[in-house]
Amino acid sequence: MEKHYKKEGRYSYYEAGEGTPIVILHGLMGGLSNFDAVASYFSTKGYKIIIPDLPIYTQNILKTNVKSFAKYVKDFITFKGLDRVILLGNSLGGHIALYHTKMYPEKVAGLVITGSSGLYESAMGDSYPKRGDYEYIRKKAEDVFYDPKIATKELIDEVYESVNDRIKLIKTLTIAKSAIRHNMAKDLPKMHVQTCIIWGKNDKVTPPDVAEEFHKLLPNSTLYWIDKCGHAAMMERPDEFNHLLEDWLTHTHLAVNQT
Repeated sequence: MEKHYKKEGRYSYYEAGEGTPIVILHGLMGGLSNFDAVASYFSTKGYKIIIPDLPIYTQNILKTNVKSFAKYVKDFITFKGLDRVILLGNSLGGHIALYHTKMYPEKVAGLVITGSSGLYESAMGDSYPKRGDYEYIRKKAEDVFYDPKIATKELIDEVYESVNDRIKLIKTLTIAKSAIRHNMAKDLPKMHVQTCIIWGKNDKVTPPDVAEEFHKLLPNSTLYWIDKCGHAAMMERPDEFNHLLEDWLTHTHLAVNQT
């Protein structure tokens, strides 16, 4: 990914490919590399893939919330000179994508959410009292996936470092409270954008009934399931994820290049 990584002004982001723009939003403990497989596949299929580094731990504490992150995404899209984009988000990134769509519907041609927060938030903030316990963090990281082996030592170390950094911990808990405050249940029925919901059938973080609820509340949504898959489908079952996303893009006629 490094050769496609750019820094311009206050933005750091990955960009590859040409065509219809897909802007991808990572989660709270996630990074750009979580979307390696999505980026490498779709950047060769007529899409411009852009993954901004979200300022989750670098923004002023007063701007560490879902609404401010949604505004940051809008400013980034404007900065990139894009008109309308397809927004794809995992976990907190899905919540930010949803909130951005609520605030700036004219900027969004299509929406893709996977393991998204926005309706069910018990996954966020409940584990931090035991932050010093490496084994507990390891178990939490493994619970994100159906196959615990996907939680590599490197990934576990990263999460452990984040929850033991006092500033990051405060910001993580601030975001968790913000996610509860910005529950989307009342907004979703008014959001008519074409929405693709891709969900792991074995997601322990945002369980399958959360996906059902999103599907019920979003008027123009399509729900796809991936079996033997946890909270980060694009990491755990990348080929299946890409196939389902491509199928949806074709059926909704969003697979057309923008000029």
